[in-house]
Amino acid sequence: MEIVKICPNCRAEVIDNFQLCWNCNYSFIENRIVEIAEQDQLKRQITCLRCKGVPMRFSGNYKFHEGSRLGAMGNLFELFVNKETFDLYVCPKCGKVEFFTP
Repeated sequence: MEIVKICPNCRAEVIDNFQLCWNCNYSFIENRIVEIAEQDQLKRQITCLRCKGVPMRFSGNYKFHEGSRLGAMGNLFELFVNKETFDLYVCPKCGKVEFFTP
């Protein structure tokens, strides 16, 4: 069972290790709502461990879920599926991929 916290701005349940509310972009670190333009500045500046210092490129935020839809009741079963969101970074030299929670 995942530990969740409640967003003080919109009262949404947020997984405890997330730094931003998925619903309203409230930053638990800065205690304020972060604008979309500011989020680009929060992207990690990381380098590839294999290529010794080559900067990795931010490829976007990807949403994954476990399971699949099952017939006519598919949308109902989606309520019980584990869904995660990750920021994806790719090394332009060797193709190494790294995932980070947003």
